Amino acid sequence: MPEVNWIAVALCAVSSLVIGGLWYSPALFARQWQAAAGLSQEQTQGGNMAMIFGGAFLLSLIAAAVFAMFLGPDMTLGAATAAGFAAGLCWVAASYGISYLFERRPLSLWLINGGYHVLQFTAFGFILGLMR
Repeated sequence: MPEVNWIAVALCAVSSLVIGGLWYSPALFARQWQAAAGLSQEQTQGGNMAMIFGGAFLLSLIAAAVFAMFLGPDMTLGAATAAGFAAGLCWVAASYGISYLFERRPLSLWLINGGYHVLQFTAFGFILGLMR
């Protein structure tokens, strides 16, 4: 198993929640995302928030750890950041796109959700490259 900087992985998971908190906030795309996803205000405010945010953090930790293993310990900052951008755009957002096409989901939802993951993985690459 490749060397993994677990502090960097934890920072990646935190960055994922920070980016998501901003991306899906009323200041950016909350209203557009809610409308495109077909969610009411009550639906977005309901649910077990500890489970939702705890689960999101755990899944972000897993994604960051596996991405760190993928990058390896010798990736430069620029290459790691570029790899993060490529992974977010070409793996995650593209995979969402495939599902959204078959599910007949709106383009706007793909742009919002895919855009978040492009930023998320770009940040992962930056953090992992910076802390190698």
